[in-house]
Amino acid sequence: MLVAGCGTNQAAHYAVRWPNARVVGIDVSEASVAFARTLKREHRLDNLELRCHPVERATEIDERFDCVVCTGVLHHLADPVAGLRALRDVLAEGGAMHLMLYAPYGRTGVYMLQEYCRRLGIDSTQAEIDDLTATLRALPADHPLVPLLRASPDFSQRAGVADALLHPRDRAYSVPALFAFLADGGVHFGRWLRQAPYLPDCGALAGSPHAARLAALPAHEAYAAIELFRGTMVRHAVIAYRSSADASAAAPTFSGDAWLDYVPLRLPDTIEVRERLPAGAVAVLINRNHTFTDLYLPIDAAREDLLRRVDGRRTIAQIAGEDRGLARSFFEQLWRWDQVVFDRAAHEAATAGA
Repeated sequence: MLVAGCGTNQAAHYAVRWPNARVVGIDVSEASVAFARTLKREHRLDNLELRCHPVERATEIDERFDCVVCTGVLHHLADPVAGLRALRDVLAEGGAMHLMLYAPYGRTGVYMLQEYCRRLGIDSTQAEIDDLTATLRALPADHPLVPLLRASPDFSQRAGVADALLHPRDRAYSVPALFAFLADGGVHFGRWLRQAPYLPDCGALAGSPHAARLAALPAHEAYAAIELFRGTMVRHAVIAYRSSADASAAAPTFSGDAWLDYVPLRLPDTIEVRERLPAGAVAVLINRNHTFTDLYLPIDAAREDLLRRVDGRRTIAQIAGEDRGLARSFFEQLWRWDQVVFDRAAHEAATAGA
């Protein structure tokens, strides 16, 4: 795994979370790499390697990685496309890339205050940042930045305020711009890391008069429209691949019988709520990573029974028993709502054996 632009602790986080993986972290900041090396020593992370190295020159590492992680970095580079192409070139065939880039509409308040700071000539000295932080408390309650001040931990620290409002280079990508950027970088969109906010059949839009129109659009056009409808997305996180074939192979399919061999895995941030339920529901499923309050999935008793059988070991066929029609629709729904992912090793082994 390559963590590109790892900062002070991101590579260490991955090394702890996946102890059987070899994690390589690179960052252009010597101070960040030095701090990460301190974490490596303190936590005895023998699976972690750290290098002071720019993202744009990742190919000089002369390795291929099964997974490349680059979040919150490319939009700060002088040439983001060059950075993305370098990461593509070190991604192994069949490997996956996790990218996060800023989105424009939810960051309107940030860009307004960036312009404010430019007009006043505010620099990144400690005194200037302290004055800026104090001034932010005087913002009008309906200023577009105020929700981010409340929600983002970045604004609670000097470094976060400086990075958000005083960074000399900062780009944002709408959905169409993001897809163009991926194409320019030679990578192929696989899925959103958390996809339910972008899908017309998830949340309040599914019950709106425009639901059918949105569902009829090509997927990338529906994503673009829904970004405009939601209005406050501050970032886009995607999983991308070297080729369209890799992207297609990674996507679960619910046509045919392949899905029967998938092993569903509950995501750690998913919860079941049993209070103030809609009519007919025995529980409501929520992914706590979703920031939009309409993204809750009511389930009835039959679906709850299927969900209870998910243990990270049994396949959907073993969970479903004879009621495969309900299981097919329900597990596809759980996947689209970011409630589960699938271990497909059993299916892939069976296919290889055939």
